Amino acid sequence: MSRVLVDTNVLIDVLTEDPVWFEWSARHLDACAKRSELCVNPIVYAEVSIGFQRIEELDEALSPASFVREPVPWEAAFLAGKAFVRYRRARGSRGAPLPDFFIGAHAAVERMSLLTRDAWRYPTYFPTIELICP
Repeated sequence: MSRVLVDTNVLIDVLTEDPVWFEWSARHLDACAKRSELCVNPIVYAEVSIGFQRIEELDEALSPASFVREPVPWEAAFLAGKAFVRYRRARGSRGAPLPDFFIGAHAAVERMSLLTRDAWRYPTYFPTIELICP
Protein backbone atom coordinates (compact mmCIF):
# COMPACT_ATOMS: atom_id res chain seq x y z
CA MET A 1 0.00 0.00 0.00
CA SER A 2 1.29 3.47 -0.80
CA ARG A 3 1.81 6.04 1.92
CA VAL A 4 0.89 9.71 1.97
CA LEU A 5 2.43 12.19 4.37
CA VAL A 6 -0.27 14.73 5.25
CA ASP A 7 0.96 18.29 5.58
CA THR A 8 -0.13 20.44 8.49
CA ASN A 9 -2.09 22.90 6.38
CA VAL A 10 -4.44 20.19 5.09
CA LEU A 11 -5.17 18.95 8.60
CA ILE A 12 -5.77 22.45 9.94
CA ASP A 13 -8.11 23.18 7.02
CA VAL A 14 -10.22 20.16 7.92
CA LEU A 15 -10.07 20.54 11.70
CA THR A 16 -11.01 24.24 11.60
CA GLU A 17 -13.40 23.93 8.64
CA ASP A 18 -11.47 26.67 6.87
CA PRO A 19 -13.91 28.65 4.69
CA VAL A 20 -11.56 28.71 1.69
CA TRP A 21 -9.75 25.37 1.82
CA PHE A 22 -11.97 22.96 3.78
CA GLU A 23 -13.67 21.42 0.75
CA TRP A 24 -10.48 20.82 -1.21
CA SER A 25 -8.55 19.49 1.79
CA ALA A 26 -11.36 17.22 3.05
CA ARG A 27 -11.99 15.78 -0.41
CA HIS A 28 -8.34 14.98 -1.04
CA LEU A 29 -7.74 13.66 2.47
CA ASP A 30 -10.68 11.30 2.03
CA ALA A 31 -9.51 10.21 -1.42
CA CYS A 32 -6.00 9.50 -0.14
CA ALA A 33 -7.35 7.55 2.84
CA LYS A 34 -9.26 5.25 0.48
CA ARG A 35 -6.18 4.22 -1.48
CA SER A 36 -3.20 4.91 0.79
CA GLU A 37 -1.95 4.84 4.34
CA LEU A 38 -2.13 8.35 5.83
CA CYS A 39 0.95 9.38 7.81
CA VAL A 40 1.98 12.20 10.10
CA ASN A 41 5.32 12.89 11.70
CA PRO A 42 6.32 14.70 14.91
CA ILE A 43 6.70 18.00 13.03
CA VAL A 44 3.13 17.87 11.70
CA TYR A 45 1.87 16.67 15.09
CA ALA A 46 3.57 19.61 16.84
CA GLU A 47 2.24 22.17 14.36
CA VAL A 48 -1.33 20.84 14.65
CA SER A 49 -1.07 20.69 18.46
CA ILE A 50 -1.17 24.48 18.65
CA GLY A 51 -4.95 24.33 18.13
CA PHE A 52 -5.57 21.99 21.06
CA GLN A 53 -5.55 22.45 24.83
CA ARG A 54 -5.04 18.79 25.73
CA ILE A 55 -2.98 16.02 24.17
CA GLU A 56 -5.96 13.66 24.43
CA GLU A 57 -7.98 15.94 22.13
CA LEU A 58 -5.16 16.02 19.61
CA ASP A 59 -4.74 12.26 19.80
CA GLU A 60 -8.44 11.87 19.06
CA ALA A 61 -8.23 14.23 16.08
CA LEU A 62 -5.11 12.49 14.73
CA SER A 63 -6.11 9.03 15.82
CA PRO A 64 -3.45 6.35 15.29
CA ALA A 65 -6.25 4.29 13.71
CA SER A 66 -6.47 6.91 10.94
CA PHE A 67 -2.93 8.32 10.83
CA VAL A 68 0.23 6.26 11.08
CA ARG A 69 2.80 8.09 13.17
CA GLU A 70 6.16 8.00 11.45
CA PRO A 71 9.42 9.18 13.01
CA VAL A 72 11.59 11.52 10.98
CA PRO A 73 14.59 9.50 9.77
CA TRP A 74 18.06 10.90 10.46
CA GLU A 75 18.69 10.99 6.70
CA ALA A 76 15.65 13.23 6.31
CA ALA A 77 16.93 15.60 9.00
CA PHE A 78 20.24 15.88 7.13
CA LEU A 79 18.47 16.45 3.81
CA ALA A 80 16.20 19.08 5.40
CA GLY A 81 19.19 21.01 6.68
CA LYS A 82 20.94 20.92 3.31
CA ALA A 83 17.80 22.00 1.45
CA PHE A 84 17.25 24.83 3.92
CA VAL A 85 20.81 26.07 3.38
CA ARG A 86 20.25 26.07 -0.40
CA TYR A 87 17.00 27.97 0.12
CA ARG A 88 18.66 30.62 2.29
CA ARG A 89 21.60 31.00 -0.12
CA ALA A 90 19.08 31.62 -2.91
CA ARG A 91 17.85 34.53 -0.77
CA GLY A 92 14.80 32.69 0.48
CA SER A 93 12.51 34.54 2.83
CA ARG A 94 13.71 34.65 6.40
CA GLY A 95 10.15 33.75 7.40
CA ALA A 96 10.15 30.38 5.62
CA PRO A 97 9.93 27.75 8.33
CA LEU A 98 12.47 24.98 8.68
CA PRO A 99 9.60 22.56 9.54
CA ASP A 100 8.46 22.62 5.89
CA PHE A 101 11.89 21.35 4.90
CA PHE A 102 11.67 18.51 7.46
CA ILE A 103 8.27 17.54 6.03
CA GLY A 104 9.53 17.59 2.44
CA ALA A 105 12.71 15.71 3.28
CA HIS A 106 10.77 13.08 5.22
CA ALA A 107 8.47 12.46 2.25
CA ALA A 108 11.45 12.30 -0.11
CA VAL A 109 13.57 9.91 1.98
CA GLU A 110 10.66 7.58 2.73
CA ARG A 111 9.28 7.83 -0.83
CA MET A 112 5.89 9.01 0.38
CA SER A 113 3.53 11.22 -1.56
CA LEU A 114 2.82 14.56 0.09
CA LEU A 115 -0.70 15.92 0.45
CA THR A 116 -0.33 19.69 0.77
CA ARG A 117 -1.87 22.88 -0.51
CA ASP A 118 1.36 24.83 -0.03
CA ALA A 119 3.51 23.14 -2.63
CA TRP A 120 5.45 26.01 -4.17
CA ARG A 121 8.85 25.18 -2.67
CA TYR A 122 8.75 21.37 -2.60
CA PRO A 123 9.49 20.74 -6.32
CA THR A 124 12.61 22.93 -6.15
CA TYR A 125 14.18 21.29 -3.11
CA PHE A 126 12.61 17.81 -3.22
CA PRO A 127 11.96 17.03 -6.90
CA THR A 128 11.33 13.33 -6.33
CA ILE A 129 8.22 13.86 -4.19
CA GLU A 130 4.88 13.07 -5.75
CA LEU A 131 2.75 16.05 -4.72
CA ILE A 132 -1.00 16.00 -4.25
CA CYS A 133 -1.81 19.68 -4.38
CA PRO A 134 -4.09 22.28 -5.99
